[in-house]
Amino acid sequence: MKTSRNPTVLQTIRADVRRHWSIYVMALPVIAYYLIFHYGPMYGLQIAFKDFSPAKGILGSPWVGFKHFVSFFNGIYFWRLIKNTILINLYDLLFGFPAAILLALLLNEIRHSVFKRVVQSISYLPHFISIVVVAGMMIDFLSRNGLINQLTGIFGIEPIDFLQNENWFRFLFVSSGIWQGIGWGSIVYLAAMSTIDPTLYEAARMDGANRWKQTLHITIPGIMSTIVILFILQMGNMLTVGSEKVLLLYNPLTYGTADVISTYVYRKGVLEASYSFTAAVGLFNSVISFILIVAANSFVKRISENKLW
Repeated sequence: MKTSRNPTVLQTIRADVRRHWSIYVMALPVIAYYLIFHYGPMYGLQIAFKDFSPAKGILGSPWVGFKHFVSFFNGIYFWRLIKNTILINLYDLLFGFPAAILLALLLNEIRHSVFKRVVQSISYLPHFISIVVVAGMMIDFLSRNGLINQLTGIFGIEPIDFLQNENWFRFLFVSSGIWQGIGWGSIVYLAAMSTIDPTLYEAARMDGANRWKQTLHITIPGIMSTIVILFILQMGNMLTVGSEKVLLLYNPLTYGTADVISTYVYRKGVLEASYSFTAAVGLFNSVISFILIVAANSFVKRISENKLW
């Protein structure tokens, strides 16, 4: 009597490709993009362990082990960079992350369709403004003779050099980010709310639940999986701050609170051509981000059924 053999993994993949070949063809550009621009450059990570010289190339440069990592950890700016990067991301997590959820919940409660569309359009628009334009607006509005100081001067308040004062930088950076991204970030939550079964709200109303209780016991649990996934992804970016905006807004007077890992990498790598050192710093940043995202996923998995994987 013959026994049936289980297909191997390779045979299963081949059968799936033959069956769904059109989907794989559509996926090819995306796969090629990640292979070329994300996985391909990982070959160059080895320069973090070498004294890289463009003349000698990656293979010809001598190995130095963890020299550049030790230099970064013992550097005078190490703790300042870590502190600034974490604090900016922590403020964004505490205030920026819930802001999009709150806006989505408020928009979901609006029953006047025209007014709702107007509010959505106004809140989405800042997302499409270039970072350069946003930084230019902030510089103009927050300068000593800018609009903000002119308005506060009406009430007798002395002008403030907002962008020259390091104590203001984190607040301005995070608040401007919230203004620019709150509307766009709410789209995901509004899409998640649209999948909630309307009969749940009808049953709740029949049981006497008001709008607040419906939001608390139906809407928020209905989008909790989306909140958890985006929270985990946000945790993975705790050591990543958009360098473009910081570079456009900071100056030597605000380095104490504005200088972050990405801007330090820019100065050392591009301006000073310390390629191996900045590769080591970037690798350290990526490893810590990976650990954070795994830790966040493990924590969420223990306290709830929602998780990223």
